Amino acid sequence: MTTHTMNDLPMGARTGWAPSLRYPDPAVVILDPSFARYRLFAASVERLATGFRWMEGPVWFGDGRYLLASDVASNRIIRWDEVTGVASVYRESSNHANGHTRDLQGRLITCEAAVTRRISRTEHDGRITTLADRFVGKRLNSPNDIVCQSNGAIWFTDPPFQLANNYEGRIATQELPHAVYRIDPESGQLSQVIDDLAGPNGLCFSPDERTLYVVESRAEPSRRVWAYSVGSDGTLSNKTLHIDAQGPGAFDGIKCDADGNIWAGWGSDGSAGADASALDGVMVFNPEGRPIGHIRLPERCANLCFGGADNNRLFMASSHSIYALYVNTRGAERR
Repeated sequence: MTTHTMNDLPMGARTGWAPSLRYPDPAVVILDPSFARYRLFAASVERLATGFRWMEGPVWFGDGRYLLASDVASNRIIRWDEVTGVASVYRESSNHANGHTRDLQGRLITCEAAVTRRISRTEHDGRITTLADRFVGKRLNSPNDIVCQSNGAIWFTDPPFQLANNYEGRIATQELPHAVYRIDPESGQLSQVIDDLAGPNGLCFSPDERTLYVVESRAEPSRRVWAYSVGSDGTLSNKTLHIDAQGPGAFDGIKCDADGNIWAGWGSDGSAGADASALDGVMVFNPEGRPIGHIRLPERCANLCFGGADNNRLFMASSHSIYALYVNTRGAERR
Protein backbone atom coordinates (compact mmCIF):
# COMPACT_ATOMS: atom_id res chain seq x y z
CA MET A 1 0.00 0.00 0.00
CA THR A 2 1.27 3.45 -0.84
CA THR A 3 1.96 5.75 2.08
CA HIS A 4 0.63 9.27 1.63
CA THR A 5 2.24 12.10 3.60
CA MET A 6 1.24 15.58 4.60
CA ASN A 7 4.13 17.20 2.76
CA ASP A 8 3.78 20.58 4.46
CA LEU A 9 4.42 19.06 7.89
CA PRO A 10 7.75 18.21 9.61
CA MET A 11 9.69 15.18 8.40
CA GLY A 12 8.88 13.41 11.68
CA ALA A 13 8.92 9.67 11.14
CA ARG A 14 8.88 9.58 7.33
CA THR A 15 12.08 7.60 7.21
CA GLY A 16 13.42 4.58 9.08
CA TRP A 17 10.39 2.30 8.78
CA ALA A 18 9.19 -0.19 6.21
CA PRO A 19 6.31 -2.69 6.29
CA SER A 20 7.22 -6.29 6.93
CA LEU A 21 7.31 -8.50 3.84
CA ARG A 22 6.97 -11.58 6.02
CA TYR A 23 3.83 -13.27 7.30
CA PRO A 24 3.10 -13.39 10.11
CA ASP A 25 4.30 -9.86 10.78
CA PRO A 26 7.01 -10.03 13.48
CA ALA A 27 5.68 -6.71 14.82
CA VAL A 28 2.56 -8.52 16.08
CA VAL A 29 3.90 -10.34 19.14
CA ILE A 30 2.07 -13.10 20.98
CA LEU A 31 2.76 -12.74 24.72
CA ASP A 32 0.20 -15.36 25.74
CA PRO A 33 -1.13 -18.26 23.59
CA SER A 34 -4.65 -16.83 23.92
CA PHE A 35 -3.67 -13.91 21.69
CA ALA A 36 -2.95 -16.19 18.71
CA ARG A 37 -6.64 -16.26 17.75
CA TYR A 38 -6.62 -12.46 17.29
CA ARG A 39 -3.57 -12.32 15.04
CA LEU A 40 -4.35 -12.73 11.36
CA PHE A 41 -1.54 -14.66 9.68
CA ALA A 42 -1.66 -12.69 6.42
CA ALA A 43 -2.15 -9.18 7.88
CA SER A 44 0.65 -6.76 8.62
CA VAL A 45 1.03 -3.32 10.16
CA GLU A 46 0.49 -0.59 7.55
CA ARG A 47 1.54 3.04 7.81
CA LEU A 48 -1.33 5.04 6.30
CA ALA A 49 0.07 8.57 6.65
CA THR A 50 2.96 10.31 8.37
CA GLY A 51 4.63 13.68 8.89
CA PHE A 52 2.41 14.93 11.72
CA ARG A 53 3.45 16.43 15.06
CA TRP A 54 1.37 14.57 17.67
CA MET A 55 -1.54 12.34 16.66
CA GLU A 56 -4.43 11.56 19.00
CA GLY A 57 -8.09 10.61 19.20
CA PRO A 58 -8.91 8.60 16.04
CA VAL A 59 -12.58 8.00 15.24
CA TRP A 60 -13.99 5.98 12.33
CA PHE A 61 -16.81 7.15 10.05
CA GLY A 62 -18.02 3.98 8.38
CA ASP A 63 -20.75 5.75 6.42
CA GLY A 64 -18.11 7.88 4.71
CA ARG A 65 -15.23 5.39 4.81
CA TYR A 66 -12.83 7.80 6.48
CA LEU A 67 -10.93 8.29 9.71
CA LEU A 68 -10.59 11.52 11.66
CA ALA A 69 -7.73 12.09 14.09
CA SER A 70 -6.25 15.08 15.89
CA ASP A 71 -2.82 16.47 15.08
CA VAL A 72 -2.85 18.17 18.47
CA ALA A 73 0.30 20.30 18.27
CA SER A 74 -0.56 21.46 14.75
CA ASN A 75 -4.00 22.56 16.00
CA ARG A 76 -5.95 20.70 13.34
CA ILE A 77 -7.97 17.59 12.65
CA ILE A 78 -6.79 15.24 9.90
CA ARG A 79 -9.01 13.15 7.64
CA TRP A 80 -7.69 9.93 6.11
CA ASP A 81 -9.81 8.60 3.23
CA GLU A 82 -10.01 4.82 2.86
CA VAL A 83 -10.90 4.92 -0.83
CA THR A 84 -8.07 7.19 -2.00
CA GLY A 85 -5.57 6.56 0.81
CA VAL A 86 -5.03 10.32 1.06
CA ALA A 87 -4.69 12.30 4.28
CA SER A 88 -5.93 15.89 4.24
CA VAL A 89 -6.91 18.64 6.65
CA TYR A 90 -10.49 18.26 7.88
CA ARG A 91 -10.50 21.24 10.26
CA GLU A 92 -7.91 23.96 10.74
CA SER A 93 -7.74 25.79 14.10
CA SER A 94 -9.39 22.94 15.99
CA ASN A 95 -8.80 24.45 19.46
CA HIS A 96 -6.09 21.83 19.90
CA ALA A 97 -8.68 19.05 19.68
CA ASN A 98 -7.73 15.75 21.29
CA GLY A 99 -10.21 12.86 21.64
CA HIS A 100 -13.26 12.24 19.45
CA THR A 101 -16.28 9.97 19.35
CA ARG A 102 -19.62 9.87 17.52
CA ASP A 103 -23.04 10.20 19.12
CA LEU A 104 -26.09 8.06 18.38
CA GLN A 105 -26.96 10.29 15.40
CA GLY A 106 -23.48 9.88 13.94
CA ARG A 107 -22.36 13.41 14.76
CA LEU A 108 -18.75 14.15 15.67
CA ILE A 109 -18.19 14.83 19.38
CA THR A 110 -14.85 16.47 20.13
CA CYS A 111 -12.67 17.26 23.13
CA GLU A 112 -11.46 20.79 22.38
CA ALA A 113 -8.58 20.91 24.83
CA ALA A 114 -7.44 24.54 24.54
CA VAL A 115 -8.84 28.01 23.90
CA THR A 116 -12.51 26.94 24.14
CA ARG A 117 -11.79 24.05 26.58
CA ARG A 118 -15.09 22.40 25.80
CA ILE A 119 -16.93 19.38 24.49
CA SER A 120 -18.35 20.28 21.09
CA ARG A 121 -20.69 18.60 18.62
CA THR A 122 -20.41 19.07 14.88
CA GLU A 123 -23.93 19.11 13.47
CA HIS A 124 -24.77 17.46 10.16
CA ASP A 125 -24.87 20.89 8.51
CA GLY A 126 -21.39 21.77 9.83
CA ARG A 127 -22.46 24.05 12.69
CA ILE A 128 -20.61 23.51 15.97
CA THR A 129 -22.56 23.29 19.22
CA THR A 130 -21.10 23.50 22.73
CA LEU A 131 -22.20 20.60 24.94
CA ALA A 132 -20.12 21.46 28.02
CA ASP A 133 -17.44 24.00 28.87
CA ARG A 134 -17.93 24.70 32.60
CA PHE A 135 -18.72 22.88 35.81
CA VAL A 136 -20.06 24.77 38.86
CA GLY A 137 -19.18 27.98 37.06
CA LYS A 138 -15.52 27.07 36.49
CA ARG A 139 -13.89 26.34 33.15
CA LEU A 140 -13.01 22.79 32.22
CA ASN A 141 -9.28 22.02 32.11
CA SER A 142 -8.35 20.36 28.82
CA PRO A 143 -10.85 17.63 27.85
CA ASN A 144 -8.83 14.64 26.70
CA ASP A 145 -10.72 11.47 25.76
CA ILE A 146 -14.39 10.74 25.24
CA VAL A 147 -16.89 7.93 24.69
CA CYS A 148 -20.60 7.79 23.91
CA GLN A 149 -22.65 5.15 25.72
CA SER A 150 -25.43 3.28 23.88
CA ASN A 151 -28.05 5.24 25.85
CA GLY A 152 -26.62 8.50 24.53
CA ALA A 153 -24.70 9.53 27.67
CA ILE A 154 -21.33 11.10 26.91
CA TRP A 155 -18.38 10.46 29.24
CA PHE A 156 -15.05 12.29 29.10
CA THR A 157 -11.82 12.82 31.00
CA ASP A 158 -10.56 16.27 31.93
CA PRO A 159 -6.92 16.40 33.08
CA PRO A 160 -4.97 19.69 32.90
CA PHE A 161 -2.33 18.38 30.46
CA GLN A 162 -2.82 20.96 27.69
CA LEU A 163 -2.79 23.95 30.04
CA ALA A 164 0.95 23.58 30.60
CA ASN A 165 2.42 24.85 27.32
CA ASN A 166 1.71 26.74 24.11
CA TYR A 167 2.59 23.78 21.89
CA GLU A 168 -0.15 21.22 22.55
CA GLY A 169 -2.50 23.85 23.95
CA ARG A 170 -2.41 27.20 25.69
CA ILE A 171 -0.88 28.07 29.04
CA ALA A 172 -3.78 28.83 31.36
CA THR A 173 -4.88 28.55 34.98
CA GLN A 174 -6.37 25.28 36.14
CA GLU A 175 -9.75 25.91 37.77
CA LEU A 176 -11.03 22.38 38.43
CA PRO A 177 -9.50 19.15 39.77
CA HIS A 178 -8.51 16.29 37.50
CA ALA A 179 -11.84 14.59 36.83
CA VAL A 180 -14.13 12.42 34.73
CA TYR A 181 -17.52 13.82 33.67
CA ARG A 182 -20.82 12.54 32.30
CA ILE A 183 -23.28 14.45 30.12
CA ASP A 184 -26.80 13.17 30.71
CA PRO A 185 -28.50 12.06 27.47
CA GLU A 186 -31.90 13.53 28.40
CA SER A 187 -31.19 16.75 30.26
CA GLY A 188 -27.72 17.53 28.95
CA GLN A 189 -26.67 18.14 32.56
CA LEU A 190 -22.97 17.77 33.34
CA SER A 191 -21.97 15.77 36.41
CA GLN A 192 -18.54 15.06 37.86
CA VAL A 193 -18.36 11.30 38.40
CA ILE A 194 -14.68 10.76 39.36
CA ASP A 195 -12.37 13.26 41.08
CA ASP A 196 -9.68 11.14 42.76
CA LEU A 197 -7.47 10.07 39.83
CA ALA A 198 -4.16 11.71 38.93
CA GLY A 199 -4.33 12.46 35.22
CA PRO A 200 -7.44 10.60 34.03
CA ASN A 201 -6.83 9.84 30.38
CA GLY A 202 -8.22 7.09 28.13
CA LEU A 203 -11.58 5.53 28.92
CA CYS A 204 -13.87 2.90 27.44
CA PHE A 205 -16.75 0.60 28.32
CA SER A 206 -16.83 -3.17 28.49
CA PRO A 207 -18.97 -4.75 25.73
CA ASP A 208 -22.02 -4.95 28.02
CA GLU A 209 -21.38 -1.40 29.33
CA ARG A 210 -21.59 -2.62 32.91
CA THR A 211 -17.95 -1.65 33.48
CA LEU A 212 -16.15 1.61 32.78
CA TYR A 213 -12.36 1.49 32.45
CA VAL A 214 -10.33 4.66 33.08
CA VAL A 215 -6.58 5.19 32.70
CA GLU A 216 -4.82 6.98 35.56
CA SER A 217 -1.84 8.31 33.65
CA ARG A 218 -0.10 10.12 36.49
CA ALA A 219 -0.36 7.29 39.01
CA GLU A 220 2.75 6.51 41.03
CA PRO A 221 4.91 4.51 40.95
CA SER A 222 3.36 3.12 37.76
CA ARG A 223 0.38 3.84 35.56
CA ARG A 224 -2.92 2.08 36.12
CA VAL A 225 -6.31 1.23 34.68
CA TRP A 226 -9.27 1.32 37.07
CA ALA A 227 -12.58 -0.48 36.61
CA TYR A 228 -15.94 0.86 37.87
CA SER A 229 -19.35 -0.74 37.98
CA VAL A 230 -21.85 1.38 36.03
CA GLY A 231 -25.39 1.79 37.32
CA SER A 232 -28.42 2.23 35.08
CA ASP A 233 -28.60 5.85 36.23
CA GLY A 234 -24.93 6.50 35.39
CA THR A 235 -23.63 6.21 38.93
CA LEU A 236 -20.27 4.50 39.46
CA SER A 237 -19.31 2.10 42.25
CA ASN A 238 -16.88 -0.69 43.15
CA LYS A 239 -13.66 1.04 42.07
CA THR A 240 -11.19 -1.78 41.37
CA LEU A 241 -7.60 -1.80 40.17
CA HIS A 242 -7.80 -3.63 36.84
CA ILE A 243 -4.27 -3.26 35.40
CA ASP A 244 -1.03 -1.98 36.91
CA ALA A 245 1.75 -1.31 34.40
CA GLN A 246 4.29 -2.40 37.07
CA GLY A 247 7.12 -0.65 35.28
CA PRO A 248 7.82 2.14 32.80
CA GLY A 249 5.03 1.23 30.38
CA ALA A 250 2.51 4.03 29.87
CA PHE A 251 -1.18 3.66 29.01
CA ASP A 252 -2.89 6.34 26.96
CA GLY A 253 -6.07 5.74 24.96
CA ILE A 254 -7.91 2.42 25.36
CA LYS A 255 -10.64 0.49 23.55
CA CYS A 256 -12.43 -2.79 24.25
CA ASP A 257 -13.02 -5.45 21.62
CA ALA A 258 -16.13 -7.63 21.44
CA ASP A 259 -14.51 -10.23 23.72
CA GLY A 260 -13.72 -7.71 26.44
CA ASN A 261 -9.99 -7.44 25.77
CA ILE A 262 -8.47 -3.98 26.26
CA TRP A 263 -6.30 -2.61 23.44
CA ALA A 264 -4.14 0.19 24.84
CA GLY A 265 -1.95 2.87 23.32
CA TRP A 266 1.45 2.18 24.84
CA GLY A 267 4.88 3.71 25.30
CA SER A 268 7.39 4.87 27.88
CA ASP A 269 6.46 6.92 30.94
CA GLY A 270 9.72 8.84 30.48
CA SER A 271 11.44 7.44 33.54
CA ALA A 272 15.21 7.08 33.58
CA GLY A 273 16.36 3.90 31.89
CA ALA A 274 13.05 3.18 30.16
CA ASP A 275 13.55 1.65 26.71
CA ALA A 276 10.96 3.40 24.56
CA SER A 277 11.85 1.36 21.48
CA ALA A 278 10.91 -1.84 23.32
CA LEU A 279 7.66 -0.40 24.65
CA ASP A 280 6.17 1.67 21.82
CA GLY A 281 3.03 0.40 20.14
CA VAL A 282 -0.17 -1.21 21.40
CA MET A 283 -0.54 -3.60 24.33
CA VAL A 284 -3.48 -5.99 24.54
CA PHE A 285 -4.85 -7.17 27.88
CA ASN A 286 -7.43 -9.92 28.39
CA PRO A 287 -10.61 -9.31 30.43
CA GLU A 288 -8.74 -10.29 33.59
CA GLY A 289 -6.11 -7.61 32.92
CA ARG A 290 -3.27 -9.93 31.87
CA PRO A 291 -1.08 -8.81 28.93
CA ILE A 292 -1.51 -11.17 25.98
CA GLY A 293 -0.23 -9.29 22.92
CA HIS A 294 2.01 -6.44 21.78
CA ILE A 295 1.85 -4.65 18.43
CA ARG A 296 5.30 -3.11 18.07
CA LEU A 297 5.52 0.27 16.36
CA PRO A 298 8.47 2.59 15.73
CA GLU A 299 6.60 5.36 17.56
CA ARG A 300 4.61 5.74 20.74
CA CYS A 301 0.91 5.03 20.15
CA ALA A 302 -1.27 7.61 21.88
CA ASN A 303 -4.74 6.40 20.97
CA LEU A 304 -6.59 3.94 18.78
CA CYS A 305 -9.96 2.82 17.50
CA PHE A 306 -11.58 0.00 15.58
CA GLY A 307 -13.11 0.62 12.17
CA GLY A 308 -13.25 -0.56 8.59
CA ALA A 309 -16.13 -2.31 6.85
CA ASP A 310 -16.24 -5.12 9.41
CA ASN A 311 -15.05 -3.13 12.45
CA ASN A 312 -11.98 -5.39 12.52
CA ARG A 313 -9.32 -2.89 11.48
CA LEU A 314 -7.33 -1.32 14.29
CA PHE A 315 -6.32 2.29 13.60
CA MET A 316 -3.40 3.55 15.70
CA ALA A 317 -2.65 7.27 16.12
CA SER A 318 1.06 7.20 16.89
CA SER A 319 3.06 10.39 17.43
CA HIS A 320 3.94 11.36 13.83
CA SER A 321 1.91 8.74 11.96
CA ILE A 322 -1.31 6.78 11.54
CA TYR A 323 -0.97 2.98 11.36
CA ALA A 324 -3.52 0.22 10.79
CA LEU A 325 -3.73 -3.53 11.29
CA TYR A 326 -6.50 -6.00 10.50
CA VAL A 327 -7.20 -8.25 13.50
CA ASN A 328 -9.43 -11.24 14.13
CA THR A 329 -11.91 -9.46 16.40
CA ARG A 330 -14.22 -6.48 16.28
CA GLY A 331 -14.47 -3.36 18.37
CA ALA A 332 -17.04 -3.41 21.15
CA GLU A 333 -18.33 -0.06 19.86
CA ARG A 334 -19.27 0.52 16.25
CA ARG A 335 -19.03 4.18 15.35
